Amino acid sequence: MIARAHRPDGPTRGQVIALLRRGAMTVDELANAIGVTDNAVRLHLTALERDGLVRAEGVRREGSVGKPATLYAVTPDAQVAFSKAYEPVLSTLLVSLAGRLSGRELTELLRDVGRQLASSTASNKETFEQRVEAAAALLESLGAEIDVEPAEGTDGYVVRGFACPLSRSVAQCPPLCAAVEELVAGVTRAKVQERCDRSGLPRCSFLVTPRGTRTKA
Repeated sequence: MIARAHRPDGPTRGQVIALLRRGAMTVDELANAIGVTDNAVRLHLTALERDGLVRAEGVRREGSVGKPATLYAVTPDAQVAFSKAYEPVLSTLLVSLAGRLSGRELTELLRDVGRQLASSTASNKETFEQRVEAAAALLESLGAEIDVEPAEGTDGYVVRGFACPLSRSVAQCPPLCAAVEELVAGVTRAKVQERCDRSGLPRCSFLVTPRGTRTKA
């Protein structure tokens, strides 16, 4: 499961992250730079470690006496959480690909991306229902807001999103939904039909049914 990194709350916690993004620092160095006590810094570091944004990374000995000081650094997840480059780069890449490939070629390429993502996040859940919940949790970890509802007239479920994590890119390249369709199919090991609403703000919607089940178009 891909862990979702949260932005830190409060100005001091934000200052800790900003300083650590420049390089590893000790508690004393952080306290001096921010102008707070060592204990205040430790409280923030504990919370940031719990959220997966900061980790201990080696020690630094200052002088020949005393215990070496622990160095703290941001995690790769924290760097990703604060980067604003991914979406514009992805959108531009998709526009460029759309200009070079036919619609069918672009869709198949994106489906292959979804299949590769699914192979690296496959669910080991035993039941169909558990796998659907695992797919929903995965989409939420990527930044979506998801509801799972029984699909009327079938033995399946509707995985419905209320905040598409790829909304800007989807608006420029609708076939991108095919990648997510394949991702959900790979995790659930089921038949998936993409029924996303791309009018205005994109909203995800996938009908997931056990393989072999007939569904209405």
